[in-house]
Amino acid sequence: MVMIPFPKHIHTMNIHSSRTPAKWRTWIIAAAISGGGAITISAGDSYFEISKNLEIFTELYKELNIYYVDDTQPGKLMKTGIDAMLNSLDPYTQYIPESDMEDYRFMTTGQYGGIGALIKRKGDMVVVSEPYENYPAMKAGIWAGDEIMEVDGRKISGMNTDEVSKLLKGQAGSVVKVVTRRAGGAATMHELTREEIKIPDVPFKGIVDEANHVGYIKLNSFTQTAGQEVRTALKELKEQGATHMILDLRGNGGGLLREAVNIVNLFVPKNELVVETKGKIAEWDKTYKTLSEAMEAEMPLVVLVDGGSASASEIVCGALQDLDRAVVVGERTYGKGLVQQTRDLYYNSKLKVTVAKYYIPSGRCIQKIDYAHRDSSGTAVTVADSTIKAFKTRNGRPVFDGRGVAPDVNVMEPDLAKVVGGLYQEDLFFDFATNYRHTHPDIGPAESFKVTDEIYTAFMDFVKDKRFEYDTESMEALDSLIAKTKQERYYEHAQVQIEALRKELAPDRSEDLVRFRSDIEEALKYEIVARYHFQTGRAKAGMGTDPYVRKAIDLFAQNGVNAILTGTGK
Repeated sequence: MVMIPFPKHIHTMNIHSSRTPAKWRTWIIAAAISGGGAITISAGDSYFEISKNLEIFTELYKELNIYYVDDTQPGKLMKTGIDAMLNSLDPYTQYIPESDMEDYRFMTTGQYGGIGALIKRKGDMVVVSEPYENYPAMKAGIWAGDEIMEVDGRKISGMNTDEVSKLLKGQAGSVVKVVTRRAGGAATMHELTREEIKIPDVPFKGIVDEANHVGYIKLNSFTQTAGQEVRTALKELKEQGATHMILDLRGNGGGLLREAVNIVNLFVPKNELVVETKGKIAEWDKTYKTLSEAMEAEMPLVVLVDGGSASASEIVCGALQDLDRAVVVGERTYGKGLVQQTRDLYYNSKLKVTVAKYYIPSGRCIQKIDYAHRDSSGTAVTVADSTIKAFKTRNGRPVFDGRGVAPDVNVMEPDLAKVVGGLYQEDLFFDFATNYRHTHPDIGPAESFKVTDEIYTAFMDFVKDKRFEYDTESMEALDSLIAKTKQERYYEHAQVQIEALRKELAPDRSEDLVRFRSDIEEALKYEIVARYHFQTGRAKAGMGTDPYVRKAIDLFAQNGVNAILTGTGK
């Protein structure tokens, strides 16, 4: 089973397999015997180097634990050493101790036993940031913004979110007692029965344009159920009249490779190459082809991507692009073309190790960072421009390796105003939405909710006496200029003018709340809608103003998809 989770948020791609039966020493000896004298020398040198350094490391570790002035906490010290060693290779080669196995399971399956709620820290409190729809926390009436005070009789004051999360998780069917408090009111005891929580791979699907019969599927991850969830969504949308389809992979950092192949297979006929993996050891080289007939081999298809689309997402969009089956719309993808294999270690731990690169149907590898080469500071370098090669799609369109997947049609959303970041940083959207939910029992359908003048005025009143800071890029550039003028001893000469410029460029919160109202309204709308309609509502609320979705609909309306794929249009 192969996995390609997201980077941090972008994870990795794993090939799960049983532990290698032969010890590494046995393997080296066997290779030397079968390969002849020349290889014997090389293998012997390698064995000596490994043996020598293991002995040095063991002795150093022992001496530290005996003689270091403070308690070294041997387990923590070893974990630090392992992590540093693996991080010197690439960010995806990781040691997974037994204590993290539940997180690893969640990453590959999207499942865990718990109450179904996201939590976060707010000052000295831990609060619910969002309950999942139709799971125990929501069914018990717990709302976003509710403070968690106790779990099974343990007061959580002083605990971090990881510690609280571990208390809330547990075997499905077990009972956990949670004490919450809403907006400083009385404490409430909830006796919750934990359930198997499955985060859906497809959190939203729907018809987004009735006139052109355009269906939309949002895919957030590639766990073991991703292919089936997309298949079910596609079937339902077809029954609702969809004749065109948008597959949204924005922000999707990956998951299981086999599920990526299954999803491509929904739109591509049987026995088509989707991806190949190639590594140092030949037995790990694999070819993945579609195994069954396509569910929709002709339906016009657009795939939405951005810089957060990685690994399995890049296999899906890259394969569909190389096979000229879909038009890719959005921004250049992340650029992760590495394969990890998960190896079992002692004491129920695992090693996730990079063993290969993957190649999509045109023959290109989209890996952007070259971890084998580093600059003078030790930072891995981006693949050099001089090494970028051109490849061809099935219809002869040029595509390139080494930089992720470039979209066929670019859509660049303007950066959010800096004031929005300042409001997010201080949780002011969250706090206002929490208060709004307490005083407004209903807001109607998610897709029709709008931030009215009355709501926006209330928000401005809410934040006017709250402290929130933010720097614009102009101010950051000015600070750099001031540092340079001081270094070159021009600052005193130009101080009056510089300070006058600072005054002009300094953000005015009151003015920015008016100037950037449209950006602020959008963020506020999503936060309020999520209080009533959760993740599904958040997705519905964004459809009408989403520039990526609008561009896809325009392409369908103008028959632009076919024109791009055949090379007859821009």
